[in-house]
Amino acid sequence: METEGLPEGARRLLDLASAVPERKGARKELKREFFLSLLGAKAIDFFRTGSEMVAFIGEATGALARFLVGKATFRRSDLFLLLQECGAQALPVVSLISILLGLILGFVGAIQLKMFGAQLFVADVVGVGMVRVMGAIMTGIIMAGRTGAAFAAQLGTMEVNEEIDALKTLGISPMEFLVLPRMLALVVMMPLLCVYSDLLGILGGLIVGVGMLDLGLIEYLNRTREALTLTIFGVGLFHSAVFGVLVALAGCLRGMQCGRSASAVGYAATSAVVTGIVAIIVATAIITFVCQVLGI
Repeated sequence: METEGLPEGARRLLDLASAVPERKGARKELKREFFLSLLGAKAIDFFRTGSEMVAFIGEATGALARFLVGKATFRRSDLFLLLQECGAQALPVVSLISILLGLILGFVGAIQLKMFGAQLFVADVVGVGMVRVMGAIMTGIIMAGRTGAAFAAQLGTMEVNEEIDALKTLGISPMEFLVLPRMLALVVMMPLLCVYSDLLGILGGLIVGVGMLDLGLIEYLNRTREALTLTIFGVGLFHSAVFGVLVALAGCLRGMQCGRSASAVGYAATSAVVTGIVAIIVATAIITFVCQVLGI
């Protein structure tokens, strides 16, 4: 090692470090793991995560039951603040995405229906598509990326700062004090946001129908009204309520599972978004299959 040009103090430190022999085992050696061992470790981690998820859902259900009988412990001011965060503050991004989605559905429908001279049925495509499932799905994905990640980051930061441990020490249930108001706020606001998204999506389709297909405004609205039924509207609201529960549970679960480092908070937020979106897609498939079986 060349030490010329270094200050005298730095040279003495280097001499002192080189005088002590390296401790055996100080360097980490990369061990090659076999495929079966990696597969077993992943399987064990999967089942452990699944058991934690089931336990968390059970605790959340118990907290909801205590809320229904008036025994849950949380601040009402937190609930109203979360309602504002999940509702009014999400309107700009929901508005933008919903109008663009309605425009896209209108364009796709117009290209295909023009081939058969059935441009008027663009109203059916946009109205039924938005109200039955697409409005709820897009709103759920937006809330998973926006609110679910925020819930995970908030609870993860509390976990890092040991605030959740402090609540447990004081005899306050974190499930009731932290998770329950977030879950209630998202479940209440998701159907309202879904209805708002449906209206803006229909507006986007109307812009395409009136501006591109030369349909009459009243004609388009009447066709949309005839295509939509209370059953379709109810299915869409049911989708949105289920998505609200799933997004809230995913965000709070990943936040409560957060480690004790700053990087763990970022990982928890990312994992909450992925878990929420996957849960939304799986729930959509299940609900669609059940509706098909029931003939709804």
